[in-house]
Amino acid sequence: MSRSERLFDLLQLLRRHRQPVSGRVLADEIGVSLRTLYRDIATLQAQGATIEGEAGVGYVLRPGFLLPPLMFPPEEIEALVLGSRWVAGRADGRLAEAALSALARIGAVLPVELRAEMEASALFVAPGPPIPADTIDPVVLRKAIRTERKLALTYQDAGGATSERVVWPFALAFFDQVRLLIGWCELRSAFRSFRTDRIAQAEVLEARYPARRAELIRQWKQAKQAVGRATAEDC
Repeated sequence: MSRSERLFDLLQLLRRHRQPVSGRVLADEIGVSLRTLYRDIATLQAQGATIEGEAGVGYVLRPGFLLPPLMFPPEEIEALVLGSRWVAGRADGRLAEAALSALARIGAVLPVELRAEMEASALFVAPGPPIPADTIDPVVLRKAIRTERKLALTYQDAGGATSERVVWPFALAFFDQVRLLIGWCELRSAFRSFRTDRIAQAEVLEARYPARRAELIRQWKQAKQAVGRATAEDC
């Protein structure tokens, strides 16, 4: 186990204890000597962690400390690299640029040994079929979702028929060959998914929809589960 991993594990262990815990207990759970534990606690305190206590009494981590990027264990770094590579290859241009930018920011502050692991990651995303181009700017859709505002859409179905919709957008789903906007459709009075490449026009309205995004997601998941149960009962 590298030192950065050990420090990460120590922080996670301290977070699980609401009351002061002895150095011996911490050292045993992490698998280090007391001397190493005291040195690691001093390192975390120097990095800004509010760890109160002393040898022979016990230690407790006060809330509010955010883990710096250098505390990512190797598996989390691999997950970040893989996820960023997928977004860079399969999302729209703005998100692709943001993914690469975020990865570069993380790499810039990682310690040398972890930066080398990130740059040498052997996890790659295989190229997929081309995704149909969107007519509208996907930024508009994401803005409506973030601000919980209604969207006025001009939508074209698979048969080419066009309809005008007012939608309460709450999610975007990314697949290898298509992107879907998910929301409550006022025209159908039901949850609907809209292929983003079939949205001819999209306008963010001033009106906020009368529910929180988290609540709409919860109701949508419940509706999907209900459909799944009904299908299973019919089989």
